[in-house]
Amino acid sequence: MIARKAADFIARFAEQFPAILIVGPRQCGKTTLARHFLSGEYFDLEKPSDRQLLAGDAELALRRFPGPCIFDEAQVLPELFPVLRSLIDEQRDRAGRFYLLGSVNPALVRAISESLAGRVGVAELTPFLFPEVAAGADIVRLWLRGGYPDAFQATDGMAWQLWQESYLRTVVERDLARQGVSLSPVELRRLLGMLAHHHGGLLNASELGRAMGVSYHAVQRCLDVLEGHFLVRRLPPYHANLGKRLIKSPKVYVRDSGLLHHLLGISAERGLLESPQRGNSWEGFLIEQIAALERLLRPGSQFYFYGTHAGAEVDLVIDRGQERIGYEFKCAASVGTRDWANLRRAREEGVIHHGNVVYLGEREFPVADGVSVRSAAELLLHYDGEARDG
Repeated sequence: MIARKAADFIARFAEQFPAILIVGPRQCGKTTLARHFLSGEYFDLEKPSDRQLLAGDAELALRRFPGPCIFDEAQVLPELFPVLRSLIDEQRDRAGRFYLLGSVNPALVRAISESLAGRVGVAELTPFLFPEVAAGADIVRLWLRGGYPDAFQATDGMAWQLWQESYLRTVVERDLARQGVSLSPVELRRLLGMLAHHHGGLLNASELGRAMGVSYHAVQRCLDVLEGHFLVRRLPPYHANLGKRLIKSPKVYVRDSGLLHHLLGISAERGLLESPQRGNSWEGFLIEQIAALERLLRPGSQFYFYGTHAGAEVDLVIDRGQERIGYEFKCAASVGTRDWANLRRAREEGVIHHGNVVYLGEREFPVADGVSVRSAAELLLHYDGEARDG
């Protein structure tokens, strides 16, 4: 059983909040975490018998279970939330009483905000992070296959492809179709393919709409749903008052690198390393890994990229309020002076306080004041988010 980094984070929440909401994409390991790393009475609300037990008289049923209760696929039974609120308010100082797990972020968070505001802590469980699997695999394997447990642990490339295709069809034909989007499953699949080819680029919803023959608003609505289901990330630009012509459009990424590679038709390590998309794929992979690890340490951190129309760019800016850390990602085993030029410039202009060039190599060393070269594997394996002396 692979231990999850989020388990300790959730345990801290359970000492503070009466209810803990654990969200994340379908098949990222929420049920496994609940069954093996949480203690309490487990209810699968997609199982008819469990749902029927609570759908009749939830208050009566829950009073029979004095210990913690775990509700998997909680979005299936939104009428449960007002009952939980009343039970929580009877013993407001009792923490760690209810765990709610869900894959559908928009519907679940909306219902929670209406019923359990101030009573619930929200934790996101991502697919596998490198520190969780490093004992049995190198970073390129995780990058290629992605972090969904069944995909990462597939026995061979064919099994991996079959899992990815089945997952994609389930998401498109079931989960997204239920959200009332105007695009058909075929059109949604096509949109995901287009987003994969735009991965790491600036988002232009109007251009995507014209290519698909749909409106800008239809594309934006679908992007909202895709982002809410943890499939896509729109990374906003960082705007500092620098008197420069700054890029204002977000960048778009397919969040799981394995799903991205499946959409791009990449299934082997050689094909990945020879692909013209490898640089953008590496960038997106590391953004997801670093963002997840950062949130476990500092839940309030915000994530941006920095770019000007003159061409200066920093791939990732982590804003902690009093401190900003910049990252440039290089899909190479060696780096040179040009690779940290943008970080030096951004630091001199006050956009960031410290910068890191993250690459596939092993050596780590300072290259300028406040700027260091970091090994991707070492950075993730020992992530603390602290700057290294440059």
